[in-house]
Amino acid sequence: MKIEVVDEKQIFGISVRTTNANEMSPETAKIGKAWQKFDSEVSVNYQGGERVYGVYYNYESDANGEFNVLAGTEKPNNSLEGVTIQKGKYLVFEGKASTSDDKGRVQAVIETWGKIWGYFSNDKSEYKRAYKTDFEHYKNQTEISIYISIL
Repeated sequence: MKIEVVDEKQIFGISVRTTNANEMSPETAKIGKAWQKFDSEVSVNYQGGERVYGVYYNYESDANGEFNVLAGTEKPNNSLEGVTIQKGKYLVFEGKASTSDDKGRVQAVIETWGKIWGYFSNDKSEYKRAYKTDFEHYKNQTEISIYISIL
């Protein structure tokens, strides 16, 4: 992991409001469905350099409260919702899928979030979460960077 200062950035996509507790059960989980809708409705030109983001924002409190998640891209689109990734300091966690299929990518995301939860659950961690905007940046078919806003 590394620290990176990120400039403000607009992302356009499809969002849902949820909690981490709701995401633990297939009956109440919303994030996967938002990604499925995004993938079926939004065209992304990966060969042309467009990339996909998952943005976590509008935190009610901390990891226990409600928050919004937006599956999106930088390409402006009037029919999609927009969110601003806030300028600030982020702790960046890297993940890599073993395969380029959906299953491999999902596993890489889960493993990377596991590292994040492990890091921030330690009271002696050097950095603390700010709960402003956090985001996943899908760099290509197998690599992901997850940016966590820090104080």
